[in-house]
Amino acid sequence: MDKIPEKVLEAVKEAAPEGRLSCADAHDLAKRLDVELLMVGKAADELKIKLKNCQLGCF
Repeated sequence: MDKIPEKVLEAVKEAAPEGRLSCADAHDLAKRLDVELLMVGKAADELKIKLKNCQLGCF
């Protein structure tokens, strides 16, 4: 697995102060940080942050 850049970990942590991150916010973060959406998802997993309001209805 690729190492998750610190800037991604920090941005995800900041975007999810209550331990939850919406799918739309994850997409926005990936675009803003110029990383793949999967990297944001991996960062959320590592930080034990749950995704909510999934656009696919998965979470």
